[in-house]
Amino acid sequence: MDVQVDVSPGFIGFTVVGLPDKAVGESRERVRAALLASGLSLPAKRITVNLAPADLPKEGSHYDLPIALGLMAATGAIPRDALDGIVALGELALDGRISAVTGVLPAAIAAAAAGQRLVCPQSCGAEAAWAGDDLEIAAAPTLLSLVNHLNGVQQLARPRPATRVETTDLPDLADVRGQETARRALEVAAAGAHNMIMTGPPGAGKSMLAQRLPSLLPPLSARELLEVSMIASVAGELPEGALTDRRPFRAPHHSASMVSLVGGGLRARPGEVSLAHNGVLFLDELPEFVPFVLDALRQPLENAEVTITRANYRVSFPARFQLIAAMNPCRCGRFGEPGYACRKGRSCDTEYQSRISGPFLDRMDIMIEVPAVRATDLLSRAPGEASKPVAARVREARQRQAERYAAMGVDVRTNGSAPHKIIEEAARTDAAGLSLLSDAANRFGLTARGLTRTLRVARTLADLEGAPTVKRIHIAEALAYRFLVDRKPQAA
Repeated sequence: MDVQVDVSPGFIGFTVVGLPDKAVGESRERVRAALLASGLSLPAKRITVNLAPADLPKEGSHYDLPIALGLMAATGAIPRDALDGIVALGELALDGRISAVTGVLPAAIAAAAAGQRLVCPQSCGAEAAWAGDDLEIAAAPTLLSLVNHLNGVQQLARPRPATRVETTDLPDLADVRGQETARRALEVAAAGAHNMIMTGPPGAGKSMLAQRLPSLLPPLSARELLEVSMIASVAGELPEGALTDRRPFRAPHHSASMVSLVGGGLRARPGEVSLAHNGVLFLDELPEFVPFVLDALRQPLENAEVTITRANYRVSFPARFQLIAAMNPCRCGRFGEPGYACRKGRSCDTEYQSRISGPFLDRMDIMIEVPAVRATDLLSRAPGEASKPVAARVREARQRQAERYAAMGVDVRTNGSAPHKIIEEAARTDAAGLSLLSDAANRFGLTARGLTRTLRVARTLADLEGAPTVKRIHIAEALAYRFLVDRKPQAA
């Protein structure tokens, strides 16, 4: 976007054109007040500001600072050549302060790629500094200090990248008593970034297990850190511009709308699936979500991207997330409990679980049943295995995956996101494993997607053991997880 300013003789006025929204249109008053507070005044002439290209809608308060800079250059308050090759964004307060805006990190990266300079609010400087040491950044606290910097009267110090130190410890897996099968499945899901659904009665520990998944995941790599932070910057979720290498963990309530999950709205914003990019999206009480909202997740689960098309914009957000879901077996939560007879009879579970479509379930890699915890496990003082040793095994398994796919020359990070052709080559199995997979596919009607996801899980199981090839035992365990999905009548 270009901000063009014209100051010419004529009827005194201040006009902003170029399809501005209300926030952009109101920038006239903010700019006027900020200039007066900085000791500058608008000329008694006709002022026209054009936001180019004129046929695209403009929104937000990002344009305050470039409009003010254009006016000052047009009136001689700063040299015109001082704005050559500058990308500027920031909101102006009435007293001349430059307030924070969203999206500074992506703007800084784009400016660095184009060989330009960046002017931004001081509070966003630490965020912009992550774009690289070669990028020239002027992070000003006030409009007056920025004018002095551009006039060479004073020099603004270049901001330094900031990291956020997390003060809270992640929940530890040692808190979970019993549930050995669920703990194993959680480790496999963490190692390969696999989607997983847990089914069990209330109080079995499904949410507890999901909340401990982040403690098993490795920190973000440098590349992943920038990807996650750019999305958070656009959403305005980077406090003080500080970045953290902790993977996102998003847990929206089941009343969430499609826009809040997928993204969009009047002003295009990333949804929960994008805010969970390179991290975890946890959906508790899965059948309580509106069915068409869940089905909207099918495309990002497959493509790792969300493309939102509306009448006035078309935008794409990355959405490579790991989906973890939890659900009760039925609405009352007591289906299958010995000695309990539900008033709805045998239809209690099928009616409840039918809210989840077959195509959605087909995109799950692992589905486990989490039984009620036994009293002996709850009363036992012996803690289960802690997160630290499990996380070490997960880290080693992911390292094997990264090295394998790098040697294959493909941009794949985990088995859970490996395309069909790649996983077929990476998960080559012996004759016994191939025979078992073929028999299971014919007997249980595995879909092509289900077959691929079974191979992905089997490859992860082999990686956890350090095995170079997938064996029959890995196929058997992966199929055990898969059959729970494919036996559901709606997923047949």
